[in-house]
Amino acid sequence: MRDDDILTRISALVAEEHELRGRLSAGEVTSDDEHARVKQLEVALDQCWDLLRQRRARRGAGEDPDGAAVRPAGEVENYRQ
Repeated sequence: MRDDDILTRISALVAEEHELRGRLSAGEVTSDDEHARVKQLEVALDQCWDLLRQRRARRGAGEDPDGAAVRPAGEVENYRQ
């Protein structure tokens, strides 16, 4: 996956999150459904951002960015900041 593809995926996930919050406000989805889906979106976004950072780091180190890989959700979600 190229950087542009990752950024496109990030944009799509953010758009879905905004749409979902709007649907919640309009009463089209339940709060439980909204929270569950938002959690999934947040995990997917974290994985995308992590992959993009990996690719940029590899490129900056003179390595092949295509060697970067999506890390498991449990790993990405447990990073310390």
